[in-house]
Amino acid sequence: MMRIAHIINPVIVGESSDLFIAQPITFDSLKVAQEYASNHGVKVELYSSQFSEDHEIIPEYLIKTPDLTRSILDLGDFKIKRKLPFIKDILDRLNQASDADYFVYTNVDIAVVPHFYVVVAELIAQGYDSLVINRRTISQNYKTPQEIHLMYSEIGTNHPGYDCFIFSKNSYKNFSLFNTFIGAIPVGACLLINLYYTSKSFKVFKDLHLTFHLGDDGFWKTGKLNDYELFNIRETNATLEQFIAQGKSIDNQFILKYYNELYHKVSQANLNNSIAINKLIYRKSLLYLYYKIIGLSNRLKTLSLRIKNKLDLETNEKVI
Repeated sequence: MMRIAHIINPVIVGESSDLFIAQPITFDSLKVAQEYASNHGVKVELYSSQFSEDHEIIPEYLIKTPDLTRSILDLGDFKIKRKLPFIKDILDRLNQASDADYFVYTNVDIAVVPHFYVVVAELIAQGYDSLVINRRTISQNYKTPQEIHLMYSEIGTNHPGYDCFIFSKNSYKNFSLFNTFIGAIPVGACLLINLYYTSKSFKVFKDLHLTFHLGDDGFWKTGKLNDYELFNIRETNATLEQFIAQGKSIDNQFILKYYNELYHKVSQANLNNSIAINKLIYRKSLLYLYYKIIGLSNRLKTLSLRIKNKLDLETNEKVI
């Protein structure tokens, strides 16, 4: 029987926060999916990582790992004080608590459909040893877990962000996370880079209806977290540079695409006060553009060859 361990980071919030409605829905969805999985040959363990003040919100079916003891506020002075934990601290606790074959980390506002773990197990059985599943965005009009069957039924729209990660316990020892923390971009990219470089068969699933999120609002979109984002960008780049130092190749469209997206994020967030980051992103963005051009050139060559072969074939037929 495959064993899967899933960890989230619950937090007590006020009624004005999106998490006030989203978290109870997430909790219920995990419990339903765990029970469904147990009836289909998949054992699922549910864990929480939390600060000491957040115990009250955590349901009994989530196994509490040791309380988190530090946050990003211990490493920097930020305009808006947000006690955000480091992703390494969360995953370290999962690694220490569980001997499951595979680990799952999702944002706490990401709910899952009942057959989530069963599909994850089937994808792993197909040969993938790490994967990312992009969520569906559904209506934000839902307010309580009692409406969860309506939420399951809504197809929603796809979303390009990374917020659901599955990887083997064995690969985690090779992760490089530095001081990247949750709650600000590009933490998803940092995790994705780790999955990509530490696995044998990795894939991002963009169109599966397995996870969902209520609405598409986000405090990070307001631009008020720019200082947090700059910190995470530096840590994510440190992660990538470490893998490169280990001999990992950067000359692939996946990594170059990350740099291209990061360039636009930095531009939009007005994070141009870091000359080193700007130079790095600019250089990698040019590489990305170069490979896009090379890819287009190769496709044109292939098309040209197909046309030539077709013309030669038609000419030969006429001669015959």
